[in-house]
Amino acid sequence: MINNLKIKVTIGDRVYPLTIKDESEEEGIRKAVKKINEMVKQFEQNYEVRDKQDVLAMCALQFASQKEVKNVHENQDSKQLESKLLELNELLNSHLA
Repeated sequence: MINNLKIKVTIGDRVYPLTIKDESEEEGIRKAVKKINEMVKQFEQNYEVRDKQDVLAMCALQFASQKEVKNVHENQDSKQLESKLLELNELLNSHLA
C-alpha cells in the first residue's frame, strides 16, 4: 500500500500544496524550495524587479541552464573517456598481437 504524504511549500511568498511518495522525496523538494527562495531573494536584491513572476522565470532559466551546461560537460567528458579507452584498447591489442 502506498502512503502518499501531503506537504505545503512556500515559493516566492505563495503556498503550494503537494502530494509526494515518501520522506526522501520530501527532503529533496524542501532542498529545492530552499534553493529557489534563496535565488529569488538574490535576484530581488541585485536587480530592479517589478513582478515576482519575472524573478521566478529567471530562477527557472538559471536552474535549467545549469542542468543543460552540466549535461554538455558530462557528454564531452564521456566522449573524451571513450576516445581514451579506444586508444588504450588499440594499444593493448597491438602489444598482445
